[in-house]
Amino acid sequence: MWSRRGVLAGLIGAPVLLVAACDDTKSADTGAGTGGTGTGGAGGTGGGTGQPTPSATSTPKTSAAVITVTPADGTTAAGFSEPVRVAVAGGTLTTVKVTDSTGKTLAGQLSDDGTVWTSATSPASGTKYTVAAAAVDKDKLEADANAVFTTATPANTFVGYFTPEDGSVVGVGMPVSINFSKPITDRKAVQQAITVTAEPGVEIVGHWFSSTRLDFRPQEYWAKGTKVTLQLRLKDVQGAKGVYGTQSKDVRFTVGRAQTSVADLATKKLTVTTDGQVSAVYAISGGSPEFRTWGGRMVITEQYQQTRMNSQTVGLGSEYDIPDVPHAQRLSTSGTFIHGNYWSPASTFGSQNTSHGCVGLRDVKGGQDANADGYKFFKSSIIGDVVEVVNSGDKTVVPSNGLNGWNMDWASWKAGSAV
Repeated sequence: MWSRRGVLAGLIGAPVLLVAACDDTKSADTGAGTGGTGTGGAGGTGGGTGQPTPSATSTPKTSAAVITVTPADGTTAAGFSEPVRVAVAGGTLTTVKVTDSTGKTLAGQLSDDGTVWTSATSPASGTKYTVAAAAVDKDKLEADANAVFTTATPANTFVGYFTPEDGSVVGVGMPVSINFSKPITDRKAVQQAITVTAEPGVEIVGHWFSSTRLDFRPQEYWAKGTKVTLQLRLKDVQGAKGVYGTQSKDVRFTVGRAQTSVADLATKKLTVTTDGQVSAVYAISGGSPEFRTWGGRMVITEQYQQTRMNSQTVGLGSEYDIPDVPHAQRLSTSGTFIHGNYWSPASTFGSQNTSHGCVGLRDVKGGQDANADGYKFFKSSIIGDVVEVVNSGDKTVVPSNGLNGWNMDWASWKAGSAV
């Protein structure tokens, strides 16, 4: 029989024996890992050879595809007149994405053999781009490339000053006229970057009057209510050697009611037609035999409730200087106006041509008489209305003198297009 003391003594000695047993087992395992029975330590069955498995030492294969991005990664003044190009040797491209700093994607097209991607348009100037591309080789092993570049900002630029203004309502004779800040030598490239469309649709053609002026118009006056859109896509277009455009802008305007007027200087009458009906007839006075009024169709380009007219500004010396001409509307760049006249006797209008080339209507000083002809015609007119002068005894106004391209026949107008 075991005594209590004997049991305790046995229990206290047990851990020593267990530790010794564990140590012995560990030693046995180590011997088995290097040994030769093939049973493995601790009862294993598969580690008897002592050799590493193939997956522990093999090197992952590298794709043979090599991607090249142009402009290269890190370029800080990349050109912007050539498209972005991504090419791969030893494989085919699977994805290409080019984005600017705003997240806008630059579209492109992959070659038939899948080795070259080219952007559809050139990158914009002064812009940071990020390129991410991937490709696979013949073994379907993937390679990727990332690049960041920034395009240069041109030192020499031009802009186009346009008329009419965005959101304006104009008369049926209003052309789209663009004056460039620098002479254009590549007229085709610049004209191709400008689009004018109308709703309802009509053929619209551009005409170059000079290296700094391009106008657009249809063959006939606009129909009333026509909505016209001018799209300027001049940014980075090379207008002359080393001179680039900066604009990307849309301009929209609407043609209002259809109003045209005929100033007959033989009868000294101005007949106004609105939406196909005669709406008013006014007595007028035109240019005298010494200072005849230009003939032809002229577009109202500016309107002044009151303005100063000084003969020195039109090369006529000290013939006149009137500080408060009422209801003046410009018809030509050279100084032809149709305006109110308070300084001539009322009997002048409808009977004599006495002006220095302008067309005058009876008016009052200060222009506040709503019953005066000058007041009424001014209030009925808008920018873009046409005033045609007939029987003036002078030659037709030069089409470039104001917005007066309507004095050119359609064939001649189209001949002035660069596209």
